[in-house]
Amino acid sequence: MTAEAAERLGFVTLAQFLLQLPPDLRVLHDGGNGAGRLRWVEPSELEDPTPYLLDGEFVLTAGLPFLGGGGEEPRVDGYVQRLVGARVGALGFGLEPYFDAVPESVVQACRRHNLTLVEIPKTVPFAAVGLEFSQLLESDNATTFRQLADTNRQLMRAVLSARPEHELLAALVQRVPVWAVLVGADGRVRARGAGQAHGTSQAQGTGAAGVDPAELQPLLSRLLAGSGPRVELDSFDTAGSALVFGYPLRSTRDANLGALVLGTDAPLTPAQNSVVSSAVGLLELLVRQRTSGSLAPSQLATALLLHPESATSGGSRHINGLRDLLAQSASSTRSGQLRVVQGIRPEAAGRPDRPGSPAGAAGTSGGGRAGDSPVRELLEWRRMFDTKLVEITEYGFAAITRLKVDDALLAEVERLGWRLVVGSATEFTGLAGAYERASSLRPRVRTTGSSVRVDDVTWSVTGLLGNQAGAMLAARLLEPVMALEPERRDTLLGILRAWLGENGSWDATAKATGLHRNSVRRQIGVLSELLGTDFNQAQARAEFWIALQYTGELPGLQPAPDTGPA
Repeated sequence: MTAEAAERLGFVTLAQFLLQLPPDLRVLHDGGNGAGRLRWVEPSELEDPTPYLLDGEFVLTAGLPFLGGGGEEPRVDGYVQRLVGARVGALGFGLEPYFDAVPESVVQACRRHNLTLVEIPKTVPFAAVGLEFSQLLESDNATTFRQLADTNRQLMRAVLSARPEHELLAALVQRVPVWAVLVGADGRVRARGAGQAHGTSQAQGTGAAGVDPAELQPLLSRLLAGSGPRVELDSFDTAGSALVFGYPLRSTRDANLGALVLGTDAPLTPAQNSVVSSAVGLLELLVRQRTSGSLAPSQLATALLLHPESATSGGSRHINGLRDLLAQSASSTRSGQLRVVQGIRPEAAGRPDRPGSPAGAAGTSGGGRAGDSPVRELLEWRRMFDTKLVEITEYGFAAITRLKVDDALLAEVERLGWRLVVGSATEFTGLAGAYERASSLRPRVRTTGSSVRVDDVTWSVTGLLGNQAGAMLAARLLEPVMALEPERRDTLLGILRAWLGENGSWDATAKATGLHRNSVRRQIGVLSELLGTDFNQAQARAEFWIALQYTGELPGLQPAPDTGPA
């Protein structure tokens, strides 16, 4: 969105409207208010229409008020003066049936009082002018809604950045033509932002848009001393500060945690006020979380960051203290069992078209869907798994939860298009190992597109690999054999399986297959040449042995005999 669009977010300007009108309309006098808000187009032949007008309207007349004595200069001047006093945006004068040209007295009066005057030819009916404005207004409203959605997503992204308060103010002043100052409960400036529309700098030690910090103190004193939701107003002679308004940032018990002060030269539109309200709400959330939110997660993080070795080598008293903090963060008890849960994004799991995960579904309703904002995603996982210990990661998310993650919860997550790795129950000192075990199963989830529970996995090579990945391995390694006639294919696979199962023993393989040992040697030689591998190497034997366990997953083949875990 351009700076011009940001400045007019939420309304149609006179200049916009005039550009949409047919080219045979002529501006006889430009009042210099092209950037001003145009509220409506109103035809009127009253001598004094102002009691029925709102500010910012485009008045249309065919000249009936100027017939006869109404065309005398004093009366024309009074008419135009009343329109200006009512803050009319422009006067449109329609030619015919009363006048072939705009009377000179009307032109001169509009110039004296600086009211924009537009000549409308007889080929353009007033109804067409009104219809053009309605269509432009409808189009502008749709654009505004899209811009608001995009702006709110930008504000949400700022909240999860490394410097959320600074990034939030930067996003705010980019979308709304204001400067912004965030102060703490002590009255000190925590962050500031200057809108590009004002061309101001953010030099160290100066207030936003040139307002000296000392000048803001009376406003800040009122904000930080009052109670309840409110807006405090002030005004300064400095450029960009004709209108200054402040919002208190309050705790859930109405304690003042800080304030947001904004300044501009012109009143904000409803859409711009909506963006400001969103920013105030997010800042209030941030300061509440920082100052009066749950202290357990921050205490736990601080202890582990400063003393990482204490998680395993600290004294029992210290370990129990960490367990208590962990329990509070996960809504559990000190002795309660915990699980590590990893969520894989729909696209990472190979299922971008699953229900609840439409492509580009940013801002869609319901949490946890692909494209949801990071804040909404984080809060949704915290709610679903009843824990404050959630991390947004490159593959999706990781959480520590006291829940068993039953089938109902798993189904709820999968309905959103996500897949899970659900860890085994563990305690505080086993969380790192639990995370590693869960991480080792992520490739399997990506490959199969199915959730997995660590407790259901056979901890062997074949168990960890999974059927789909194993079938891919078998198809790739055994491709030359798979291309043979079924009878020849099955014979060679049976001999290879028997020989590898007997650890390369010719005699044992001959006994198991009923073949002469020399026949076994010859067939293994054929396989070695056909597959392009050296079966004297242990790695080759291991890879083909694992691949043979999955031949039953390939088309036209029976499952391999159960030979025990690999």
